Amino acid sequence: MNAAALPGSVEAILDASDRLSPYRRFSREEWAQLRADTPLTLKAEDIERLQSINDPISVEEVVAIYLPLSRLLSLYVAATQGLFKATQRFLLAERETKAPYIIGLAGSVAVGKSTTARILAALLARWPNTPKVDLVTTDGFLLPNAELTANGIMERKGFPESYDTAALLRFLHDVKAGHKHVTAPLYSHLVYDRVPGEERVVESPDILIVEGLNVLQPARLPRDGTAIPFVSDFFDFSIYLDGHEDDLHRWYVTRFMRLRQTAFRDPRSYFRKYAEVPEREALDIADRLWTTINLPNLRENILPTRQRASLILTKGASHRIESVALRRL
Repeated sequence: MNAAALPGSVEAILDASDRLSPYRRFSREEWAQLRADTPLTLKAEDIERLQSINDPISVEEVVAIYLPLSRLLSLYVAATQGLFKATQRFLLAERETKAPYIIGLAGSVAVGKSTTARILAALLARWPNTPKVDLVTTDGFLLPNAELTANGIMERKGFPESYDTAALLRFLHDVKAGHKHVTAPLYSHLVYDRVPGEERVVESPDILIVEGLNVLQPARLPRDGTAIPFVSDFFDFSIYLDGHEDDLHRWYVTRFMRLRQTAFRDPRSYFRKYAEVPEREALDIADRLWTTINLPNLRENILPTRQRASLILTKGASHRIESVALRRL
């Protein structure tokens, strides 16, 4: 008998784990073949404009990864809309309200969520039937800095307790219910806080992408069975953008150092002080912020939600997506 097949061997355990996995896994090359004839509707300059600092993305990456994903989502959206209409007919609903298709996007700080969200939104908005696509980040639902400071959790900004989860749930409920005008708080990365009195309006999108660190995290279930909604309960599809801890650390520090030469130099920047310190000290600060805040949040709250995603995109050291895992239906 082959040693790999021996019961209890490491190989047998790994083989069984793969067979029992809820995901079907694809190499980059296998996934790219699923593009079929989906056309590329973005130009090189569009892609360059949509990428974030220190998150390189090429036309080839869009073709290999995001066009197949766009094709898959077009099938899912059509099927979900058909199911919604069938349910409305079953319920003898007098008036059909449009239920937007909501896509959740989760992953660590510095993994490239913003670029992925913007590229995906741009591709979806260019489908032949030109659906209305909107994008919201959960940053706007962070508690104001003054409140975080008063509660002694400013150093835990980005952790689940730093969000106004009730407001985020109300927002998603209203969007999913088909309300025509739904508002979300506006956040400024420059001042690292909510903008008082400013809101952004979501107006009846066909598709809404919700991007954030902890959007796939479930709430603690009450023992009495009280209904406690999760943010992810409102998602029709979810994506987790994955990367190795060492790569995430390196990307975070590199981005911090680049921002130190750009956005941090703005007099209005919350991080203005970091633009003036010596380079060695700045590197130490970036390492400390990663080690004391972002890494614990990744390990405690973000990474454990990876297996709740409909799709996992795994990046290699160069930010190139190397594999795709799609949840089996």
